[in-house]
Amino acid sequence: MTNWTRREVLGTAAATLAAMGGTWMWPSTIAAQEKKGGSIRFGLVTYQWGKDWDLPTLIANLAKTKVLGVELRTTHKHGVEPSLNEAQRQDVRKQFLDSGVTCLGIGSDERFDNPDPAVVKKAIEASKAFVQLSHDIGGTGVKVKPDRFWPEIPREKTIEQIGKALNELGEYAEGFGQQIRLEVHGQCQELPTIKAIMDVADNPNVAVCWNSNPTDLQGAGLEANFAMVNKRFGATSHVHVLDMKDYPFAKLFDLYVGMDYEGWWLLEEGKVPADPVTALAEQKVLFDKMLAESRARVG
Repeated sequence: MTNWTRREVLGTAAATLAAMGGTWMWPSTIAAQEKKGGSIRFGLVTYQWGKDWDLPTLIANLAKTKVLGVELRTTHKHGVEPSLNEAQRQDVRKQFLDSGVTCLGIGSDERFDNPDPAVVKKAIEASKAFVQLSHDIGGTGVKVKPDRFWPEIPREKTIEQIGKALNELGEYAEGFGQQIRLEVHGQCQELPTIKAIMDVADNPNVAVCWNSNPTDLQGAGLEANFAMVNKRFGATSHVHVLDMKDYPFAKLFDLYVGMDYEGWWLLEEGKVPADPVTALAEQKVLFDKMLAESRARVG
């Protein structure tokens, strides 16, 4: 009788399964896939590192570095703006489809805190134009900002005003298959404030875009602040360079992996390196390493 080794048994099983039209995976591979955090991906916001790249250059650099998702910040050299006509929008969509790089949508600069209703209405209408643009180019959402508080205006009134504007946009964006992503930003960036805004903005199509701010560590700390808003996370989150010393990105990885987040960590970094393409590739390698370590710890 033949003494079969474990590898020979598994190899024979793999061949038999393949002959039947199935796909064999080693048990270790299955176990790795079952760990949490396997759907977290790494991309870029064209905030500073990509602001001077036209669209073909941007897509080529992202493909080269294997950073395969991007949020297109408005006013940058890529030129993807509401002024594009239908043919131009279809061309942008095609460039992304042909490249394998995912267009995640538009990073707008619109905000809804101003005490002048006319200013807020204008921001809402501008955001709706970005929603249409994102839909037309194959994106999935639009980033907006809460921003600031105003002298002699009660904070609660501003919070309610921002939340109601977001609800209007969330309802509008739903008709285009888009998500409204509220960046944790400005004077409103403390997580209790963001939670208060989202309590008003209860439309499920309005999401929080985590922004990796120093204020995340205030009060009860990162874990408590994270827990205030993580149930409202959308498809994108913003991070800085992952090897910075002032922010606990390893701990943030653990929190995202623990909740089995499905979405993108987008690099939004203000300091531009001498060679941003090389630096971006290095950040992708670091992301992969830190994610794997976190999945081994938590997943």
